[in-house]
Amino acid sequence: MKGRDTALDGIRACAALGVWLLHVGSNTGVMYREGMYSWMMARLGIAVPVFFLLSGLLLYRPWARAVIEGTPRPALLRYLWRRVLRVMPAYWLVAGLALWAWSSLGWLDWVKWMLLLQSYFPGDPAPDGLYQMWTLPIEMAFYVLLPLLAWALHRWARRGGNPPVRLLAGIAVLPVISVVTVVATREFGQSQLALTLPYNLVFFAGGMAMAVLSVWIGHSRVIDALAPQLLVLALILYAVLSTGLAGPRTLTLPTLSESLTRMSLEAAIAVLVVAPFALAPRTGSLRHRVLGNPVSAYLGRISYSFFLWHVPVITLQLKLTGAPPFGGDFPSVAVVSLMVSLLLSVGTYHLIEVPALKLARRRSAPALPPAAPAPAPVAPAP
Repeated sequence: MKGRDTALDGIRACAALGVWLLHVGSNTGVMYREGMYSWMMARLGIAVPVFFLLSGLLLYRPWARAVIEGTPRPALLRYLWRRVLRVMPAYWLVAGLALWAWSSLGWLDWVKWMLLLQSYFPGDPAPDGLYQMWTLPIEMAFYVLLPLLAWALHRWARRGGNPPVRLLAGIAVLPVISVVTVVATREFGQSQLALTLPYNLVFFAGGMAMAVLSVWIGHSRVIDALAPQLLVLALILYAVLSTGLAGPRTLTLPTLSESLTRMSLEAAIAVLVVAPFALAPRTGSLRHRVLGNPVSAYLGRISYSFFLWHVPVITLQLKLTGAPPFGGDFPSVAVVSLMVSLLLSVGTYHLIEVPALKLARRRSAPALPPAAPAPAPVAPAP
């Protein structure tokens, strides 16, 4: 697929709204009430695996194309430069404001947060308004590791046989690493490992495998025909995820079986949701018209800024209203935080994200050869 896929932007928008609703529900206590509705709200963290899968899909695809189609591989420094400019400027703004407003951290802790190293120091206090940022160190670790993974997979796939099949076989090792990390997390009581890349590699691996398939087979008629069933199956699995089988709703550590069940269900749901759009990109289909319409696509483009802003906005709102912990008013918190976060996101996207992306493209664009002289006009063919 060439160009921007607006349906994938729509998926990203839905995932960002899911994270927002999860945090509104947790801060107002709605998520901890009895009933299926509260349980399903508590599992909206499935949005994070969807984000991770989309990163694996979109970022690995140029390397997959290089193996399968023989195109040039992305230049390492250009790739890293684009990643830094994509993530860091908006993050620095939001994290810096939250740290200035609600923390008394020393300069060394500021450095940790500004360099996305906070997850590697589990004993440090977590400042107000930034608890959603735990995903960004994982994303950044994947960005840094991906060129090495791609290089290893490229060498493995070119040793013989069918390169796409060998790529998929190599990628299949990554979920094993996640399973081993889950076992180590529970067996040795190292809960902080859940905030690291090895624990979450399974989700990125799903996207990388989908990248290989999207290049190898292009538009899949089977996936296209089964798209409604796949999306319904994702909804059914989400209902299963919203039970005690996947562990408690609180911060209580789940058992090993609950952790593995939750990881398996989240990976399956993320794949089932994204596959109809990544492997069967038919713009005329109902699913693409719903998620790829201009409004959904735009919300997807500003979703990163929305992800950054929504927690500080919720935190500020609760502080201003004096709401007790887990006791805020759900409708008012939802409406105000949504509107304010969207407005801030629009501003951050156009004033910070877009200029940073333009700078990344300008610095990474290859020099163009001098234009050839225009040919002399010729008479039209009879």
